[in-house]
This record gives sequence, C-alpha cells and structure tokens, in this order.
Amino acid sequence: MNLPVVKRNTGLFSLAVIVAALGYFVDIYDLLLFTVVKKESMLQVGATDASLLADSSRVINWQMIGLLLGGICWGMLADKKGRLSVLFGSIILYSVANFLTAYIHTVDQYALCRFVAGLGLAGELGAGITLVSELLPKEKRGIGTSMVAGIGLIGAVVAYYTYQFTKDWRLCYKIGGVLGMVLLVLRISVAESGMFMEVKQRAVSRGNFFMFFTNARRFRKYLNAILIGLPTWYVIGILINQSDRFAKSMYGSTSLDSGRSIMFAYVAISIGDILVGFICQWFKSRKKGLLVFYILCLIFGFLFFSPINNKDSTMYFFSAMLGFSTGFWAIFVTMGAEQFGTNLRATAATTIPNMVRGSLPLLNLLFLNLFQKNWGWTLVGSGIITGIIVMLITFTAFYFTEETFHKDLNYIEL
Repeated sequence: MNLPVVKRNTGLFSLAVIVAALGYFVDIYDLLLFTVVKKESMLQVGATDASLLADSSRVINWQMIGLLLGGICWGMLADKKGRLSVLFGSIILYSVANFLTAYIHTVDQYALCRFVAGLGLAGELGAGITLVSELLPKEKRGIGTSMVAGIGLIGAVVAYYTYQFTKDWRLCYKIGGVLGMVLLVLRISVAESGMFMEVKQRAVSRGNFFMFFTNARRFRKYLNAILIGLPTWYVIGILINQSDRFAKSMYGSTSLDSGRSIMFAYVAISIGDILVGFICQWFKSRKKGLLVFYILCLIFGFLFFSPINNKDSTMYFFSAMLGFSTGFWAIFVTMGAEQFGTNLRATAATTIPNMVRGSLPLLNLLFLNLFQKNWGWTLVGSGIITGIIVMLITFTAFYFTEETFHKDLNYIEL
C-alpha cells in the first residue's frame, strides 16, 4: 500500500547523514575493540595460553548473540516508537557496557559485558541506515548509506591505533564509552523520518517481527536478504580474526598480529563501502554492484589460501584485499531496508545485519567444532570448505533477491 508523497530535501552532507556515519564509527570501534585487545585483556582476566582460544571464542560468541537478540528488539522498537528513540537507547546501553567492561576481572564478567554491549550495538546501524534511506531521495540513498558505512568503518582503524598508543585495554573501553556519550549529544538535533511520522498516524501494524514469517513471499525476501551478507563475517570473523593462526599453519609464522590484519582489512572495507555506492549508481543496479564484490571475494579468497601467501607481508595484503571485497556492507543493509515497507523497514534493516553477525557462532561450529575437532581436518582445509559452503549459499540467495535500485520506499506492508 503506497503512502502520500513525503518531501525529502536532505542532502548527502546533512546532519542526519553525518551523525549516522559517526554513530556507525562508534559502533565499529566498540564492536572490533575486543578483537584488537583480545590476547592481553583475556590473559588479565583469568584466561591462560591453553584456554585462550576457547575463552575468547566464548566471549565473542556472547557478543554476537547479544547482537542477534538486540537486533530483533531494537528493530521492532524503531518501527513502533521511531528511529531516533532506538538510536538514543542503543547508544546509552552500549556506552554503559563499555564503561563496565573496563572494570571486569573474570572471563564470565567479560562475556556478560560484551553480551550487553552487543545488545546495545545492535540498534545503531539498522536504525541509522533506515533513517538516512527515508530522508534521502532515491537517487542519492545508495551513495548516502555507502558514505555512512565507509566513514563508520574507520572506527576499527581508530580502535587499533588507540590500543597501540595507550597499550591499556581498559582505557580503550572507557574511551568507547565517552565516544558514545558525545554522539548522544550530537543526535539531539537530528529530525525524525517523515515516512515514519506518516505511518505513525495510521492504524497499521508496526514493528511486528513475526510478519516476516506469516507470508511466504515476505519470508523468502527476508531470508535472502540475510544470506547475501554471509561472506562478510566469514571473512572478518574467521579468516581475518584468526589470520595469526593461518599464518602459523601455512608458513610457520609466529609474529603476525591479527589486530593489524583487522586494521588493514577495515581500511580496505571502508574504501570498498564508499566505492560500492558509486558502482551501483553507475550500473543503476544494486545487484550488479554486489556481484562485482562477490567475484573479488572469490578471487582473493583463492589467493589467501594459495602458496603465494607465504609471509606476513602477503598475509596483511590479502587481509586488506579480502576486506575490500566485503566492502558491500552498506549496500547489503540498504537492500534489506529497501525490501520492506515503512512499518517493517527498521525491523528489517536492524535485524538483517545482526542476523549475519549472529551467524558467526554457527560458522564457528562448522569451522572449529565440526571440521577440526570432530572430523580432524586441518585449519586450512576447514577454512576452505567453510568458505565454499558460505559462497554457495550466498550465490543462491543472491539469484533470488530482487533488484531495489529504483524502488520507491513510501509504502507499507499489509
């Protein structure tokens, strides 16, 4: 059902776009900080060299579960109460969680704090992308959301260098909390989406998560919107996050810093996320732009596992190139927002990326538990097979995903 036309004069450099970009910046800073400070922080709260892998996997899995659950809750609230309400609430929650993380003393406390932080971080990106998508005219929204993600992803680089400069993981978490509170002040001047305000006046179901499952066509769209994003967290959560282990297994290195790999990857992701908006604009197609990055992901994934990746410098290079090839996060989330009407759009845009983030524990079940622990496969063999499975699922979902480049968003789901 279409709605009355809402006038949109918001520009690419409007306050809403800038604040959404800064919000995602803080989101990524907090989300990736654990990976950057993982070893030192885990050893200081009771983990040992022998238990480090298992304990750190438990902490990151709880963070991802928080993202998964938070995505559902914040998404529903964003469609019921408004995009700005969720942005305020999520910022407060993850800022408090970051401050508390600075004072933990056990692995269990670490896991709990990262779970709460995950709940808070889950609301940031989806609500921001939804707000920008609804405020910008359709000719600009792809570039606008790419700018949000491209600028925001620099947060990972800042997280890495903040730790390199301070060498104090507790202080890094405190800085994350302060950044969140500064962002909260900036958000006060941002206006609510006109589309949401129009829908709010109507007697229509808003933010009903179960509507994704009560209609077969809507469910297929929702499932495909999630599955097309799987390569991002396979690359970041497995290949880049454990690049030090791959380096040791593939060519015997013990000097590679996985935090540095993440920094290089996110610099490249940021560049990719900015470029993908212009590529889609050139093709006049979201799907064609996405396909370009899928092909790059296949190429650099093959090279990552090839014999030419035989020293730390090449591992860092391929980490960056793999990061660039997954620089479609903005368009992937934008496509999720564009698939659904205004009364479900924030629920979709918030839950979809967090479902992908929440898939990391499932990918780790394949990669670590099934293939390595149960079947006795090598680290490299497990990584390759996991990647093949992920890409087969992704290309299948991509084939059945509808094009949304020219879609008018001013409608509701019934």
